[in-house]
Amino acid sequence: MNDDTVDTAILSLVEARGAGKSISPADAAQALDAENWRRRLSAVKQGAIRLAEAGKVDILRKGKPVNSSDFKGVYRIALKA
Repeated sequence: MNDDTVDTAILSLVEARGAGKSISPADAAQALDAENWRRRLSAVKQGAIRLAEAGKVDILRKGKPVNSSDFKGVYRIALKA
């Protein structure tokens, strides 16, 4: 699966969710591969980082934007505020 496919899936989902709302990485992974979505979580994280660095999305921890280069743990993805 290429980077563009992952990035497009993430952007599509966050745009559909709308401003002020977020998606989980699992949402994007399931959109990419419903049966083996857990295998796609790493690709989704890398896609979220790429999109955050490009200024298109925010990566959220506990509802607040975090630095895309050094976050750990549970996170969500939202349109750039």
